[in-house]
Amino acid sequence: MFDVIVIGAGTAGMTAALNALRNGKSVLIIEQETIGGQISFSPRVENFPTIQAISGAELSDRLFEQITKHGVEFEMDKIEKVEKVEGVFKVTGEYGNYEGRSVIIAAGVKPRQIGVKGENELVGHGVSYCALCDGAFYKGEEVALIGDANTALQYALFLTNYCKKVHVCTLFDKFFADKCHVDALLTKDNVEIYHNLSLKEFVYGEDLNGLVFENTADKSKFSLQVKAAFIAIGQIPDNKRFENLVELDKAGYIVAGDDCRTKTEGLFVAGDCRTKAVRQLATAAADGAVAATNASLYLA
Repeated sequence: MFDVIVIGAGTAGMTAALNALRNGKSVLIIEQETIGGQISFSPRVENFPTIQAISGAELSDRLFEQITKHGVEFEMDKIEKVEKVEGVFKVTGEYGNYEGRSVIIAAGVKPRQIGVKGENELVGHGVSYCALCDGAFYKGEEVALIGDANTALQYALFLTNYCKKVHVCTLFDKFFADKCHVDALLTKDNVEIYHNLSLKEFVYGEDLNGLVFENTADKSKFSLQVKAAFIAIGQIPDNKRFENLVELDKAGYIVAGDDCRTKTEGLFVAGDCRTKAVRQLATAAADGAVAATNASLYLA
């Protein structure tokens, strides 16, 4: 029996664990994939207070080391269900069952798929959602990056270090990334930028060979011969498994205000998986601190 069970070891989840531990609570943190969550794949973080620049992986490692020194317990498991029975939360995972007096959901988000035929079959065969994970496999090749915001441009910049050419394709007529990322991309000699393109087809046998787009302005067809397509078009929450205890909005985010409280007493939510206007590293850390503080008050 733990005082606090935290579901998710991203920035929000680990910050929640840190604050709960400092409040003298016993804490179990459960992660199903990667320590640090989405930020661990970012090559360069420049918007976190006091740190001028750091990789997402290093930032995540530092935070994990910090909570480990404070005595957190850790499990790798995929949580399938959470129930509240006579004041105790029963947390069911793929590999184990856990009990806690309070729970903080910090499950983050997952990459949004583009929804074109063949996408699932091509994952690992030319389609990727993580340039840091797979970019080096395409050294010297031509690749495409589909997306227009910060993560997309960071991935594109990373890929320029390995790839012969990076074709950056956006759905709209402009970028939605920070100016510093756009400016940096424009300095690269091995980048081609295309706007107003909607992906319609993957060309493939066993592996990806090319892409077919439709120009959204004039409806003409546009093709690229590339060995890989890195898709960075946003994220979606994975909260349906918690819907028995929380309210979800139309997009699937857990409804909660800045106090990080859900409709169930003792159940809190932190980070990108909740309804909020701004999803950044700093706001994830803030959510973690708020959720852990309110969980400690609930336990008291």
